[in-house]
Amino acid sequence: MGINNNGNLSGRTLFITGASRGVGKAIALKAARDGANVVIAAKTAEPHPKLPGTIYTAAAEVEAAGGRALPCVVDVRDEVAVRAAVSAAVATFGGIDIVVNNASAISLTGTERTEMKRYDLMNNINTRGTFLVSKECLPYLKRSSHAHILNISPPLEMHPEWFGGHVAYSIAKFGMSMCALGMADEFKNVPIAVNTLWPAAIVHTAAVDMLHGSGVEKISRKAEIMADAAYAILAKDPRVCTGNFYIDEDVLRGEGIHDFSEYSCVPGNEDRLQRCIFVKQANKAKL
Repeated sequence: MGINNNGNLSGRTLFITGASRGVGKAIALKAARDGANVVIAAKTAEPHPKLPGTIYTAAAEVEAAGGRALPCVVDVRDEVAVRAAVSAAVATFGGIDIVVNNASAISLTGTERTEMKRYDLMNNINTRGTFLVSKECLPYLKRSSHAHILNISPPLEMHPEWFGGHVAYSIAKFGMSMCALGMADEFKNVPIAVNTLWPAAIVHTAAVDMLHGSGVEKISRKAEIMADAAYAILAKDPRVCTGNFYIDEDVLRGEGIHDFSEYSCVPGNEDRLQRCIFVKQANKAKL
């Protein structure tokens, strides 16, 4: 079950932000099984009291899975740190083929309850960070024969209910998708494929645990569903795969997978899965 590794990412270098845990790490491990090089670009160098994993533990897992890893301490808000990590990646692996903009901050608060420092945090990490990392990697992506940028962000569909409860967060996440929309057109003739990927149902990560509390796994899927979908996208020829706002389930259906039960955190709980924010009801996978 799931997407089988086919070797398409063997020897490719991926620069993944926020890859010390969650979806970012799952994508890193999936690529590693092809023998890919993975730059683990994240802030966590020391163990966090509430969040598992560091860039070093993630790097060890990548290497155990068959890949090569380069852990880099990176705050995507810091231009100097991003540039240094990109330079280290190129010095270590000879280039960069794929960028996955996964690092993100979230606060589902209304306007009055959103402090400006929280607004700035989300927009500086999500939108600005995505733009900055993509920008710094562009010179090397242009030299690659298999260049991809994949932003972990939602489809660009404007519905009031997706903004009304958390304007600041929505602006920050849709900003990531706007980066993809613009860059897909800007670099279509290079070619660099630029796409987004978003889950149909909640994916169980440490951040989701902190948001929703204990028991959220009963209504969640494993991060591996996003990793499999990302792998399917990143394995495609960039000339024929750009400017898309993908939903994980739709990607997997396109690969011939229609049973998603293996991705449920709790077996048999498919009917209880919670639809993810920013996903139309029509895209809900018979949850």
